[in-house]
Amino acid sequence: MRPSVPARIGSWIVALLVGLVYGVAGTVAHAYAIGWFPLGLILAVVGSAALLLAVRLLTSDRWATLAVAIGLMTATLVFSGAGPGGSVVVPQAPDGEFNPGIVWTILVPIISAVVIAWPDTFVRADAPSERST
Repeated sequence: MRPSVPARIGSWIVALLVGLVYGVAGTVAHAYAIGWFPLGLILAVVGSAALLLAVRLLTSDRWATLAVAIGLMTATLVFSGAGPGGSVVVPQAPDGEFNPGIVWTILVPIISAVVIAWPDTFVRADAPSERST
């Protein structure tokens, strides 16, 4: 049984809000590093990829996954710019140094596109069986 249209729209709105929260958390935390090891970037990418994959696998709905991706990318875009006082959350690294902000900004859309475009591999219960009984 398919959910009703209002239920689906509600789930898309919730997915968008969850994507916004993860996007803000990832954008703020991606610059954290222990020495040379970019721990914040790795945790942000793994967390965002896990969220996208979980929504895709649990709902079997590309639109809900797209809503999460839009939330992630919107939060990254909004918090990547300079604030009203001139402060920045995603600072630019000096020339020649590793810039986790660029990696974070590029990986979010790439991971989102891969998860959304991945083909369906589930067999639906209402689909006729290929075996004859």
